[in-house]
Amino acid sequence: MERLVEKSARKINNVSVVFKRYLYHEINKSNRLIAIKGARGTGKTTLLLQLAKEYNSDEVLYVALDDLFFSENTLYSLAEKFVKIGGKVILIDEVHKYPNWSRELKLVYDDFTNLKVIFTSSSILEIYKGESDLSRRAVTYNLAELSFREYLLLYEKIELPILNFQEILKNHKSISLDLVEQFTPFKYFSKYLKIGNYPYFENNEEEYYQKLRNTVNLILEVDLQTTENLDFHTLAKLKRLLFVISSNVPFTPNIQKISDTIQLNRNALVRALQLLDRASLIRMIYKQTRSISLLNKPDKIWLHNTNLMFAISGEHLEIDTIRETFFMQNLAYNHELSLPAKGDVLVDNTYLFEIGGKNKSKKQIAQLENAFVVKDDIEVGFQNSIPLWLFGFLY
Repeated sequence: MERLVEKSARKINNVSVVFKRYLYHEINKSNRLIAIKGARGTGKTTLLLQLAKEYNSDEVLYVALDDLFFSENTLYSLAEKFVKIGGKVILIDEVHKYPNWSRELKLVYDDFTNLKVIFTSSSILEIYKGESDLSRRAVTYNLAELSFREYLLLYEKIELPILNFQEILKNHKSISLDLVEQFTPFKYFSKYLKIGNYPYFENNEEEYYQKLRNTVNLILEVDLQTTENLDFHTLAKLKRLLFVISSNVPFTPNIQKISDTIQLNRNALVRALQLLDRASLIRMIYKQTRSISLLNKPDKIWLHNTNLMFAISGEHLEIDTIRETFFMQNLAYNHELSLPAKGDVLVDNTYLFEIGGKNKSKKQIAQLENAFVVKDDIEVGFQNSIPLWLFGFLY
């Protein structure tokens, strides 16, 4: 226990608070059980340690559940001991690495009513499908990759406001005119698309991609195995499936053909796609008219963000796919996306978007209600034509 307290104090003391992710300011800290989900590499541990600094040092404890302490001790017994010495807040990192996380968190919540628990987990973990139902207890937040706005703040020290989706649609011209007086979007935008989605770039592009590829391997080999208990052969098939998708994005899946290639039956293949989606490695989109179920295959698949495209697929990428991926990765955080009959993306079953370069025509969506053209390579839009980079300010 003393070793854990000492290690916790050292980690909390050493974490920087110069840059905080958008989610830091959105979390309602009055809740007693808070879950922070996100893909590996998005900054969950740093966020957890930053939250710890808000509390009295004698009342807060940070623990990682892969610590050797838990080979002989339970999470429940730790909480019990911590409460007895005046503890008020436990911050638990990587809960998915603890076998009985769901049951013990429920017991901790029910038995220690003056204790607050904030825990992180892999985006793969289905928190409410654990051994014990936490749906009435835990408030869940999802940590996305860095937005363009956050990238500018972290790497370029340019501080700009978060924009509301509706504000962009209604006032994009005046908003973009104001922003371009403060910075030059295209000085940074292409760099963000390549190396700006994760907070660990260190001025070496190739090392960044290698680190990102290592992260992908850890998601497949550690996180998926831990949360889903997959065997080696299944994990190998998932890797192969990801390679097939990354070589053909945007990917329209032919389930029978992929089943033959990967050697997974239809249901197992659909399940594998869902796992890759939950792992934030791919993004599955369905047609507007289709219901989403466990047995339905997606209508189209992209990689989850533009950095994964450059790291996995290489340099020879279609610019249209990069644009679409950027748009979706930013809109998906707070909005529902689907494939429309006309146009590229339908947002919240209401707003239709066609995405392209500065010469993109409005012809395909002309006369349609709530339809917009999103254009790359323009700083300021006009009427229903909106600059692509502006959607990087939604969080």
